[in-house]
Amino acid sequence: MPRKIESLFLAGPVGRLEALLEEPQDRDPVEAALVCHPHPQHGGTMHNKVVYRMARGLRRAGSVVLRFNYRGVNLSDGQYANGEGELADARAALQYLRVRYPDLPFSLAGFSFGSRIVLRMGTEAPAPRRVIAVGFPTIYKDRSFLNLQSAPRTFVQSTHDEYGPVDELRKVTEALPEPKQLLLIEAQDHFFGGALDELETAIAGLS
Repeated sequence: MPRKIESLFLAGPVGRLEALLEEPQDRDPVEAALVCHPHPQHGGTMHNKVVYRMARGLRRAGSVVLRFNYRGVNLSDGQYANGEGELADARAALQYLRVRYPDLPFSLAGFSFGSRIVLRMGTEAPAPRRVIAVGFPTIYKDRSFLNLQSAPRTFVQSTHDEYGPVDELRKVTEALPEPKQLLLIEAQDHFFGGALDELETAIAGLS
């Protein structure tokens, strides 16, 4: 069965959002997953190598995956809006995904800046099946949204993440209510250098 890959433009809050929709190659999708990319002002796009591996891991597990570019990135309209606009973009992308696949449960996944976006969305109704936060940056001290009632959360972190040291993240996650888990991957840096295969496999193995 050929894998469906569709490039499209979504209706965003300030114009069109460039997006890519991919279904699993070997089966009908069992879940819909939105994947959010890292900071747009630091080169983040939906084609970031970590985001690509996350999406591929999710597809291996049976998810149809929607990636998109925040406002002002590549062909998406608008300009950077301090995280609030990008959160609104992610909500619009999720709405499209849920309308397109109304009978599937949905998950949220994000890398770095994108992990903050999906964790904030995880506090909203309707609740996702799960939230996967990869490379959560502990350098941002505003974490109040983490204390709100949320969906099950999985944090996936490089053991040598310079923006989210393991010791700091462990303290953050230990203070959170269940259900939660922290998965560490031996890697060179924030971008999972030398361990992208391991990251993809770990994402594919999450339940």
